Amino acid sequence: MTAKNTVCLWYNNDAEEAANFYAVTFPDSRVVAVHQAPSDYPSGKAGDVITVEFTVMGVPCVGLNGGTAFKHSEAFSFQVSTEDQAETDRLWNAIVSNGGEESVCGWCKDRWGVSWQICPRILIEALGNPDRAAAKRAFEAMMEMGKIDVAGIEAALKG
Repeated sequence: MTAKNTVCLWYNNDAEEAANFYAVTFPDSRVVAVHQAPSDYPSGKAGDVITVEFTVMGVPCVGLNGGTAFKHSEAFSFQVSTEDQAETDRLWNAIVSNGGEESVCGWCKDRWGVSWQICPRILIEALGNPDRAAAKRAFEAMMEMGKIDVAGIEAALKG
């Protein structure tokens, strides 16, 4: 990769599977390269896939097959801005139905433990609305949701 800053994600020997899932699920995503270990290492052997270079919606990433030493947490997430309910549903459902899990306020987690915020653009705009009463209503509506319901946010904005 030629980027100066790359997101490195730790996997338990399934970085290639994760990268392939991201490549088919998210627009502007692809697997760039798969690298094998030149020798044995603490959680693998020479020839095992050690790193996978990929992009997720244009963001350069590397997946490191480091074993079980570290787990993903909600302290890091990909925030995906969606245009409408159909795109929100498609991405949310792709993550959750592939062994992931639902959370609250637009958050879900993929089967590898990576957290995703699937945020319709209207929600992001609503929270920054200069009409602070409308922003508060949208925020309070969001706090009751798992997957974001665009119609619910729109209704909250209108009061």
